[in-house]
Parts: sequence; structure tokens; C-alpha cells
Amino acid sequence: MSELGKIDRAFFDEYVYPNLGADRDDVRLSPQHGVDFGVVDVGDRAVAMATDPVFVMPSLGFERAAWFAFHILVSDVAVSGLTPTHLAVDFNLPPEISNDQIRTLLETFDAEARELGVSIVTGHTARYAGCNYPMVGGATSVAVGDPANLVRPDGARVGDTVVITKGPAIEATGLLSNQFDPLMRDGGVDDTTIDAAQDRFDDMSPVRDAMVASAAGDVTAMHDATECGVYGGLYELARAAGVGIDIDRDSVPVLPGVLEACDFFGIDPWHAISEGTLLATVAPDDADAVLDALDREGVPSAAVGEVVEGLGLRVDGDEVPHPEVDPFWGAFEEHMAELQAREEQ
Repeated sequence: MSELGKIDRAFFDEYVYPNLGADRDDVRLSPQHGVDFGVVDVGDRAVAMATDPVFVMPSLGFERAAWFAFHILVSDVAVSGLTPTHLAVDFNLPPEISNDQIRTLLETFDAEARELGVSIVTGHTARYAGCNYPMVGGATSVAVGDPANLVRPDGARVGDTVVITKGPAIEATGLLSNQFDPLMRDGGVDDTTIDAAQDRFDDMSPVRDAMVASAAGDVTAMHDATECGVYGGLYELARAAGVGIDIDRDSVPVLPGVLEACDFFGIDPWHAISEGTLLATVAPDDADAVLDALDREGVPSAAVGEVVEGLGLRVDGDEVPHPEVDPFWGAFEEHMAELQAREEQ
């Protein structure tokens, strides 16, 4: 069986990279493995674009599920340093979804888009046989702005400070603890820990983090720690710029409930998907200003290391390879099967 989740770099290099269509002069940033967005020039403006699945988990409740789906879609262009401006969304929905549930999806997308100043400019909405949760379509988000404000994913410079918000496994913790609440309670996890783990759901957006950080100082690169988590994201940030990143793991914030939930579900928190965690490199003279701005917005963050000569990621002085496989997907499948088996008894 093939591994679940995003393809690895070897697959990208062999199958994706050779098949990218015409080579156009207006493409400022073309696809790279582990890079969140691409950029084209339109007149005197930079247009950042990113495409992702529409990820909806009905067990969260349709309003919460739609909130998370929306923020997944705009997060990748938010780390461009440009404010998200437009969205095109395709809902390929399962036949059993009700009109009221569709209304909730659309109204929640509308509310979140209005709050950020995003216009939904085109799309497609339909029910189709064979479509199943949680992947129920796809969307392209766009951010249009001044090229001078663009934060390139390959912009990290030797000497920069590495800043991380929220810490590891935010998404893995938030989703698994909410989806599999009965399993955690039956497994002896105490209520306080479960509540803390489930609270991580509300941290699963890096949009505000990215917008605050990029406005506060000279941020040279940003990345959303999605699949393969903090270690994978830091490795990709370093690889994109051809530099090394050296961090002190004890300096990374770890939010309540994360380690306990990851232990229960048998996953490594440092390798696990962490939508909501922003990884950034910042000019050293501006690091305090960025951290102060994040603190004023109530976003946990810390300076955890620096960009150095060399290639790859070092944690506490040891070389750390890219995780390649995110443990979230296997844990999700395993525990979903266990939950369904219990419900059928």
C-alpha cells in the first residue's frame, strides 16, 4: 500500500517537476517540493497562489469544520507576506450532505472571507457519487500585493533568527482529540488533558501569525508546518534557501495537551502535521519586534535558533533528516477503524 499524505521529494522530482507546462517569463516563483505557494507578476503587482484540498470533518460540526477548511486554504498564501485577497473554491460533496449543511459551509466561508477581506470570485458546488469526507473538493487562494512585501520561501539568510509559533503537532492534537474523544476517555486519559488537547483546534490557523509577523519586522522566509510537522517544515525552509537551520528543542513552545495526546495516539509530535504553527526566519535585529507583536496578539512564540552555514536541520546539535512520512494519517486510519468497530458492536 502506498503511504498516505503528501508525496515525497523523490516522487515530486520524478513525476511532478518535469510536467509543469510552459516556461513563462512572468512566473516569479515556480513549484518546489515543500514550498507553500507560487508567484506570478501581473503588471506592477505580485500574485501569490496556492491550491489545496477542501478538508471537511463533519464530526467537528459543520461550522467548526468549515472554519478550519477555510483557514487551511488561505494559510499557504498568507505565508507569502501578502494579505489574502481572493479565493476560488470547488465543493465536490457526498450525496448525503443536506442543504442546511451546505448552507453552513458556505455561510462560514463567507464570514471568514469577509473578516479577512477575501473575495470568493468563482467556484463549483455539487453533490457527486463517490465523493467522501474529509476531502471534498479543492480551492485556489490568491494574495495580490506589492512585490516589495513578498516574503519568499527561499529567503532565509545565514545569521537570521528562527521563530516558531505555537509549537509541534497543533493540528494532529486538535483533530485527533476531537475526533476520537471516546477512545481517549475509555483509554484513561483525564478530562483536563482531553480538554487541553481539544482546545488546540482553535489554534489551527497560521494566518494571523503570518500577517502579524510580516508586518512587524524584516521576516525573510515563512512556512506553515503542515505535513511532517515542525521538523519537516524546518528542513524544507532550510532546503529552499540552501542553508542550515540549528535549533534548541527546549526553546520551542509546546502547548498544553499536545505531548499527552500524541503519546496516546502513538505519534511523534515533532513529525506530525501542525497546521497553525508558523515557522519563520527573521533578521536578528528585528526578532524582538516580531516576538513582541505576536505576544500582543496572544500568539505563543519563541526564538528557537538560527540560520547557519551548511544544509539541512540540526536539533540540539544533531543532524535531523526530513521525516518523509507524517504519522497523523496512519493514526487517523487506525483509530477510525477502532471507533467504527466499537460503534458496530
